[in-house]
Amino acid sequence: MGSTRLPGKVMKKINDHTVIEIIINRLSQSSKLDEIIVATSDDPKNDKLERHIQKLGYPCERGSENDVLSRFYCVADKYDVDIIVRITGDCPFIDSSIVDHAISKFISEESHYVSNVNPPSYPDGLDVEVFDFNSLRDANNQSIDVFEREHVTPFMRKDKNFINSNLSYQDDLSHMRWTLDEKEDFEVISSIFDHFYPDILFPWSKILELNKDQPEIFSVNEHLSRNETELMGKGQKLYQHSKKIIPGGNMLLSKRPEMFLPDHWPAYFSKSKGCEVWDLDQNKYIDMSFMGIGTNILGYGHPEVDEAVLQTVHNGNMSTLNCPEEVDLIDKLIDMHSWADMGRLARTGGEANAVAIRIARAAAKRDKVAVCGYHGWHDWYLSANLGSNESLDGHLLPGLNPNGVPRNLKDTVYPFQYNDFDGLEKLISEENIGVVKMEVVRNAGPEDNFLKKIRKVCSEKNIILVFDECTSGFRETFGGLHKKYDVEPDVAIFGKALGNGYAITAIIGRAEVMQAAQTSFISSTFWTERIGPSAAIKTLDIMEKTKSWDLITKTGTKIRDRWELLGQKYSLDMDFFGLDSLSGFTFNSKNALSYKTLITQEMLKNGYLAGTSIYSCVAHTDEIINSYFEELEPIFITIAECENGKDITKLLDGPVCHSGFKRLN
Repeated sequence: MGSTRLPGKVMKKINDHTVIEIIINRLSQSSKLDEIIVATSDDPKNDKLERHIQKLGYPCERGSENDVLSRFYCVADKYDVDIIVRITGDCPFIDSSIVDHAISKFISEESHYVSNVNPPSYPDGLDVEVFDFNSLRDANNQSIDVFEREHVTPFMRKDKNFINSNLSYQDDLSHMRWTLDEKEDFEVISSIFDHFYPDILFPWSKILELNKDQPEIFSVNEHLSRNETELMGKGQKLYQHSKKIIPGGNMLLSKRPEMFLPDHWPAYFSKSKGCEVWDLDQNKYIDMSFMGIGTNILGYGHPEVDEAVLQTVHNGNMSTLNCPEEVDLIDKLIDMHSWADMGRLARTGGEANAVAIRIARAAAKRDKVAVCGYHGWHDWYLSANLGSNESLDGHLLPGLNPNGVPRNLKDTVYPFQYNDFDGLEKLISEENIGVVKMEVVRNAGPEDNFLKKIRKVCSEKNIILVFDECTSGFRETFGGLHKKYDVEPDVAIFGKALGNGYAITAIIGRAEVMQAAQTSFISSTFWTERIGPSAAIKTLDIMEKTKSWDLITKTGTKIRDRWELLGQKYSLDMDFFGLDSLSGFTFNSKNALSYKTLITQEMLKNGYLAGTSIYSCVAHTDEIINSYFEELEPIFITIAECENGKDITKLLDGPVCHSGFKRLN
């Protein structure tokens, strides 16, 4: 029932029968099977399946969700079985004649293992495996590989101590897809059963004849390959399914697997702690990458922050009344920023940016905005690309498409480049700019008093200056990064690390600017929930106590210095960017993206989520950093060899990662 690609597939109805009922009925025609047992997992999703099987009059046993090998062994041991025939729940066309043939072959040849899939010659979906109890017991006792335990029989197929035999068909029909894994498969299978209705016991030879007479029925899933997902982890399979039901596959571009390692990135996590992440197959990785896209300075699952949240949940998260924590949090943020007088709270960076721009425009009484940096997905920001899709290319993500943004917003937002004060001054002189909105720093720091010049011109021209510190806040100072450069904005925005993984953002500013919020409608139900502010208050307390900003800056500096030394050691031309605590590098090479992909690919194999940038956190200890560089150095050696002629394309196990915004089919 927990299939990632087609949830609940075995209970799907085809005419008057469920898929599992069809499989059991077709197997019951066998002359050699003594008993049919459904061995499903102990996941509660299968409760419904168990009740259905019992109603049909067959035994249903429950076992491990992931260790299917142990599930099979326990069931076989309980029922004192001597010979086991393994049929999977994705084979509604399973044919009893093939099953009987495989059993006969197993007995006559005295094999340990017989199948028709090693190699396959029958259509996919007629898979049969036969093995004896002793072989199953030995596999269960000796196999330690996660893949082998999930798929039951790989250990028997590859271990030289097992005598294997394969049942082959006279023609190779392995390209035909009659299995049930995807939505398209279900369409094909349903059409075939509709054709033979009400007969559900027709032989597989009849399907072959139908394929010749009406090939269009089988065309729906012909683009899918046999066992193409067998080597995929659960996360990769789930992501395949997600792309069919979620536009783009997920909710955040920066977390799409295509941005890291297409076809191989784990995609989903089951738990996280410190700087460790477990995927859906319970593989553990050390996160030397984005740390929740910068949300967890204190590491994942900080016990004190989580305890504060749990206490909030215990006391109640929402009410008709307001939570007092919102006042406490804004007080704290104002205390650490002497120029600010008032604040508003939201939950996401995009929301906070939209709120800030609304307030600033209302206060300035002018619509036009000059921007520098990345400020989210809302219409006001993407409107900068209405004239050209490339206007925002230098501001984090290239190729952001403004499709769906009203055309009448054109010429309301104007990008300018960091450290180009002359460019901004020209914009101000030519356009009626009311708001300057920018990141304090992204890839490089200010030059020639850049920030102070902006503050001065904004004051002179009555322009509202907004600093977007969603990313940079609390990374080098206790509060906004602007404190480091002694430049005070009119409005500042904080997010990401503010709640150490819990959703909370804040907009603070001068009273005369923030009061403009009262002249516009800015309101949202879930801005009043209690978890976010509670998490933020505790996070700020821990940050102040541990001086986390100093710790992560020192850690990031160590990492960047060692990247640079590696590059020098192997004569690699590299550039470095970002704050010390969220720094990255790139290779000055036509193969830069391929090298980034290679690093991610090889580090993943060694238990690291890694690429060419890192958000450091307090959980990144020296021991972890040292082990990370031990694994990274051999990859740098390989990259140096590729710069000297070795073919990088032959080293990659899949496509090259994406560089920016692309539509994902």
